[in-house]
Amino acid sequence: MRHRLLFVCLVGILVVKPSVCAQNQSPGHFEPPGKQEIAKYPLQLEAPLPPPKRTVDPVKLRAEASELADLAREVPSEVDQVAQGKLPKDFADKLRRIEKLSKHLRGEVTP
Repeated sequence: MRHRLLFVCLVGILVVKPSVCAQNQSPGHFEPPGKQEIAKYPLQLEAPLPPPKRTVDPVKLRAEASELADLAREVPSEVDQVAQGKLPKDFADKLRRIEKLSKHLRGEVTP
């Protein structure tokens, strides 16, 4: 008899307790301390800065374009050497330099 009474009380507590807790926690009732701290300092956004004006140095661009043209003129003859089984020692360096110059020129010319 005692065990039944104890069992009924425990079941009653387990059934009643969650429903009481759910009623006490209404939306907005409890806010974590971090949220309260953030509310003290509202976020103020500033307009983004416009991108800086880029100036193009035409003398430097012309020099790089001239170097690029000179390197590009040498490529076909070196490719012929590669086809014959001879690998010029600075061929890979020239191709890298061509790539670097073309990327730089493209970056300077296009917005």
